[in-house]
Amino acid sequence: MSMLSNLELLRRVPLFSALTPSQSASIADAIVKRRFKRGEMVVEQGKKTDALFIILTGRARVTSADSRGREVILATLQPGDYIGEMSLIDDEPHSATVRTEIQTDVLMLNRAAFSRCLPENSSMAYNVMRGLVQRLRHADRKIESLALMDVYGRVARSLIEFAVDDGLGNLKIRDKISRQDLAKMVGASREMVSRVMKDLEERGFVHTQADGSMLVKERLSSLT
Repeated sequence: MSMLSNLELLRRVPLFSALTPSQSASIADAIVKRRFKRGEMVVEQGKKTDALFIILTGRARVTSADSRGREVILATLQPGDYIGEMSLIDDEPHSATVRTEIQTDVLMLNRAAFSRCLPENSSMAYNVMRGLVQRLRHADRKIESLALMDVYGRVARSLIEFAVDDGLGNLKIRDKISRQDLAKMVGASREMVSRVMKDLEERGFVHTQADGSMLVKERLSSLT
């Protein structure tokens, strides 16, 4: 890895193939080469690193864990794949942990250099990028809940995600959600979801109002 210049390394990365010569030179001055040992953590779920990592050689595993420490494997990354771009785009913590499976060489690009490759913050393209990142984060959470949670946990998480603050200190789902739609969201039968919802109402976790809206107690999160 040390025998090649930064600019030569950039030319080997498909992500940077569309850069102009001046952009490539600017990025080449900013990148840092780093080697991770087998089993070393690159980024950690729930934290920020403010850097983009591009895999040159090696392999890494993407995992997501729940509050009990149970893990689900989301992806395996190979040379050419990159890590940390979602957090750099929306400035939120990492949605998953990435750990190397074997010795792995990467290029690191800091936030300022990465931002120079992006459209202006006020542009429509940037807003579309942020929207796509939010969809990816939601997809990661969905995969995690399907893999690690029972139906109670999946229903509880879905209700919490739909609920918003009503301005009076309550969490409220304004639009009525049918049991059938909720069942499709959580990957369970309508009958099972109906039993779960009935139990949640009897235990005071949720309360369905006359207009079809629903009040959700914050303690419902204890089931996720």
